[in-house]
Amino acid sequence: MLFTFLCKYFLGCGYLPFSTTAFNVLIMLAYAIPGFILIKTKSVKQEAISAFAMFLLFVCQPCLSVYSFNTADYTPELGISLLIFFFASLILQVLMLFVVYLIFKRKYKENPEYRICTVASVLGNTGFFGVPLLQALLPEYPNAIVFSAVFIVGMNLISWTLSSALLTGDKKYMSLKKILLNPVMLTLIISLPLFLTRTKLPGTGADNEALPGTLSYIIALLGKMTTPISMLILGMRLGLTKVRDLFMDLKVYIVAFFKLIAFPLVGMAAAYTLPLEPYIKAT
Repeated sequence: MLFTFLCKYFLGCGYLPFSTTAFNVLIMLAYAIPGFILIKTKSVKQEAISAFAMFLLFVCQPCLSVYSFNTADYTPELGISLLIFFFASLILQVLMLFVVYLIFKRKYKENPEYRICTVASVLGNTGFFGVPLLQALLPEYPNAIVFSAVFIVGMNLISWTLSSALLTGDKKYMSLKKILLNPVMLTLIISLPLFLTRTKLPGTGADNEALPGTLSYIIALLGKMTTPISMLILGMRLGLTKVRDLFMDLKVYIVAFFKLIAFPLVGMAAAYTLPLEPYIKAT
């Protein structure tokens, strides 16, 4: 409902059907079921999860980034909007992370799980859920997923540096090497010049659609696998967890409050003040 409210508020397009949002979310959740079953039936061993995660991190997610930039046509106005959005979203994530850190830091020694809670309260599966939802809810605004890709870049910069330091308690993980040599940044080195020079991947047709049997189609297909693979991994991890314990853990509800209510509301307030197009604010 928060997302539909944002679209109503910023786009003036009336409420998007809640059924559209709910249906797409349910489809994504359904992807987790096979992973859950595979673990419960012991058809897949726990050790295999890391292989799926590596495929997701080093293949699917980079392809998703390239695909997202390939769907948009660069203009100076779009470039300025992307820069504003990038720095605003990056600063907002860091500030929210700092606020949650101040709340949880006293409990770090008592229970290291609060370190995970700090990071989980702010950083999420933006690309895995965000891009498919934006495509379903805002099909008339193809540039929306580029802003999602830019948000993911900022989030990954934090993930490979600040959040790594928070999780381990060691500042040595906050290094320039970590910032530059991670899958998202290495992919950006490829996709950003193509985007800025308006160079499309071979096989990109009208309306930036990927044509079957081409490089563009392969990249798009691997990128779109991000959501199913990530949810499959989630299902596997749920298969290793006592689901009842999740609902009985107060920390889960605290994390959910920050990520699903507090952060979106702060983001909405911040977006209202930025000189961006209405559809970007809805993103």
